[in-house]
Amino acid sequence: MNLHGKDIKIFAANATPRVAAQIARNLGLPLGKSEVRHFSDGEISVNIGESVRGSDVFVVQSTCRPVNDNLMELLIMIDAFKRASAGRITAVVPYYGYARQDRKVKAREPISAKLCANLISVAGADRVLTMDLHASQIQGFFDIPVDHLQGVPLLAPYFGSRFSGEPREEIVVVSPDLGSVARARKFAERLDVSLAIVDKRRQRANVSEVMNIIGDVRGKKAIIVDDMIDTAGTLCNGAQAILEKGGASEVYACATHGVLSGPALERIEQSCIKELVLLDTIPIPPEKMLDKITMLSVAPVFAEAIERIYEDKPVSPLFV
Repeated sequence: MNLHGKDIKIFAANATPRVAAQIARNLGLPLGKSEVRHFSDGEISVNIGESVRGSDVFVVQSTCRPVNDNLMELLIMIDAFKRASAGRITAVVPYYGYARQDRKVKAREPISAKLCANLISVAGADRVLTMDLHASQIQGFFDIPVDHLQGVPLLAPYFGSRFSGEPREEIVVVSPDLGSVARARKFAERLDVSLAIVDKRRQRANVSEVMNIIGDVRGKKAIIVDDMIDTAGTLCNGAQAILEKGGASEVYACATHGVLSGPALERIEQSCIKELVLLDTIPIPPEKMLDKITMLSVAPVFAEAIERIYEDKPVSPLFV
């Protein structure tokens, strides 16, 4: 059984070429030669421009918008590497699309996150490397090893430096809902500050109402911590409630994945949030960037994880 290939090769599809190039640069490697094109009827064509026989191949592709095109690009690239006799194939998926469809909420609903896991495995991937799955149990949907990186070790140091001169008792980390408490608690422990929770009621998809603020945020700088921001309605409503109901002095926010669909950018621009920090697991076009959005690179942590996977070393130290 081949545990890993003879060398590391990093390839990019069309969703996150910049992240892939930065990962390769961090590893001191050239980006692999490949081309992913779309025919006039929408079909995807992949051409691998170099030998991968016996190599440890890492294909970098977030399955963000357009989700289905990017997912198919990933699957077809994996199949191409498999048929080219790669030693081992790792799907590096900074953002895993369909992750919110991880269970049946109503009758006759699919579990699309499981279907996508099956597709990646059947395509020929030997391993998956991803970051901040919407539900951590999605790791169990795969029949292959999954290394699940976290965004908190990248986001927390940024705010630690930003508020380095501030008294710890004047800062509070806020979880936007009960489901994000574990993530927010880790964030608060890293900064050695207190924790608060927004109690909300979700009426339907992408619509929620803030009911109460659990914890003391009055007069403090509040940092909202979440895994992803989609339409930004929950985030902006929560930020407004933290100011008006909780009496916080300022509100900041951070998240691993900036999906930013629909009216998200307009809502963020008009919100009371002073700064929103995102990781670049999902690219934001330069023309859509806002002054209050700060992007941090995930390339260094993915590069270290790839090196550890290749050398058969544990990835868990990256969580510390």
